[in-house]
Amino acid sequence: MNDLILTDAAGLEGDIVRAAAALRQLQRSDGHWVFELEADATIPAEYVLLRHYLGEPDDLGLERKIGVYLRRIQGEHGGWPLFHGGAFDISASVKAYFCLKMIGDDPAAPHMVRAREAILAHGGAAEANVFTRILLAQFGELSWRRVPTMPVELILLPRWFPIHLSRMSYWARTVIVPLLVLAALRRRARNPRGVRIRELFTTRRVKKKRGPTHRHRGWALFFNGLDVALTAVEPLWPEPLRRRAIERCLAFVTERLNGEDGLGAIYPAMANSVMMFDALGYPADHPDRATARRSIEKLLVIREHEAYCQPCVSPVWDTALAAHALMEAGGVEADTAARRGLDWLAPLQELEVEGDWAERRPGVRPGGWAFQYRNAHYPDLDDTAVVVMAMDRARRELGAGTTFDRAIDRAVEWTAGLQSGNGGWAAFDADNVDHYLNNIPFADHGALLDPPTSDVTARCIGMLAQLGEAPGSPRMRAAVDFLEREQMADGSWYGRWGVNYVYGTWSALCALNAAGLDATRPSVRKAADWLISIQNEDGGWGEDCTSYRLDYRGYEPAPSNASQTAWALLGLMAAGEVDHPAVTRGIAWLRRTQDESGLWQQEAYVGGGFPRVFYLRYHGYPKFFPLWALARYRNLRRANDRRVAYGM
Repeated sequence: MNDLILTDAAGLEGDIVRAAAALRQLQRSDGHWVFELEADATIPAEYVLLRHYLGEPDDLGLERKIGVYLRRIQGEHGGWPLFHGGAFDISASVKAYFCLKMIGDDPAAPHMVRAREAILAHGGAAEANVFTRILLAQFGELSWRRVPTMPVELILLPRWFPIHLSRMSYWARTVIVPLLVLAALRRRARNPRGVRIRELFTTRRVKKKRGPTHRHRGWALFFNGLDVALTAVEPLWPEPLRRRAIERCLAFVTERLNGEDGLGAIYPAMANSVMMFDALGYPADHPDRATARRSIEKLLVIREHEAYCQPCVSPVWDTALAAHALMEAGGVEADTAARRGLDWLAPLQELEVEGDWAERRPGVRPGGWAFQYRNAHYPDLDDTAVVVMAMDRARRELGAGTTFDRAIDRAVEWTAGLQSGNGGWAAFDADNVDHYLNNIPFADHGALLDPPTSDVTARCIGMLAQLGEAPGSPRMRAAVDFLEREQMADGSWYGRWGVNYVYGTWSALCALNAAGLDATRPSVRKAADWLISIQNEDGGWGEDCTSYRLDYRGYEPAPSNASQTAWALLGLMAAGEVDHPAVTRGIAWLRRTQDESGLWQQEAYVGGGFPRVFYLRYHGYPKFFPLWALARYRNLRRANDRRVAYGM
């Protein structure tokens, strides 16, 4: 079909109207949106194994549905990947196999044989990551000596000590603290069915390919030596000191329990908190344990034939982005829906609790939004900036008046207060940059920290610029300098929270445009040229999670998908390229792939949880980002001024 036909004004308008109507239909009755947030096999497998660790009553119907889900997502390689179509991952595969055997799958069944053979070919279950080895130790499948030592007394160390929880990311803190108790007590899983997986272990040595690592050789040697020493002396820790450390961990968890939204509002921390309460002897009906346990049930997605457990939920993020897309689309119904979403968001702003971020920034008043429904100790800068930009746009376009003024002011105050010393912003903390900690044996995932990133910094620049911050102000100069320093040699930017260079480049271009930098700026020109150069022949854009590998050498083509095509288009339009043929072809691709419902289908994982370890499929992304791109294209094409007027 001819691209010129696909970009005719009348047809484009009809496609925008259909997409906006479909998105409005998905709005909840109270005004918010929340879409499924899917990870890999790990979380649903862990959910089933948690129930058996605790010895809970059987729920055979739920187990059957989770089994259907796990079998469906098994890879052609026999194991389970970290994202759709991805390579074999031994940790996900071990947990999925264990889960399926636990719920009754015959080890002789073809899918189990394929999985077992793949696991053994990769060295067996003992080669899994640290968190998987902890689970295997809890079930008696592996000695605790195969797990790096993390003494519970770590919680008692002074803040100036080089290894302190305050130096780690929020997700590390909330996962590790209850885990310290579990490692100290080493309670055995109840496992009432007595299921074992000894067949996943092998004495045959498998030659490993030596590849790049996030570890620094010197630091790794030091921390490995420290681990050996700690393992040797652990039995000698004074019992009163151990009791005091466990009490401190319990106090940490209890303070941050977060009601039925759970510790840290993320599954691993929530599950660890439940197991911690159990290990400490709390009965199942104890209010803290029961509340923590209910929080996990809220993560389940249960369909007619399948079920899985989400790693967390994303209502604030989904609602703010949906509101942006609908305001871009315009029209009475779209504007009304967007305003309802913003009204729902307003009371979720955290104005009272000084969270863990205050360790590095005492005296800064709270004012952020979390990603989830509630997570008072852990609001994030990314969500906050996106909400503020939407509220500011509503002041200008939806007649919101002064309704959101106080919320915006407090959010800006908090955001400015959490700018890091290098000029950038991280997701949850300031100056969380003690990179040596990623060398401790426990941190084999390489994601123990929350340093400033290009994408979050871009969002904060966009917010401040949209609100009228002068480009020459000290904090804006520092932020733009940081962002331009982070640009890759090929013109792209790394995307920490979205896959990957397409996401980062879209984010950065929006920020630089908002800060008043156009295509005459070398960084902008180079980024736009990069996006144009990687467009697929079909007119779309695509990039998969393998781009996070440590030996990345440049973009490698991947199938087009709706979310990344929309990001590339929004980035190019922010760079002033609305009339470029690449944009015309991208818009045509979106229109060509829009389905009868008015939305887009997408299996690609384009969310970055932890690079190389954990990825996310945001089910909402193909529902609002393509609409946003189509509507922005229409708006710029019919306007006298082709400059994007907003921070994203």
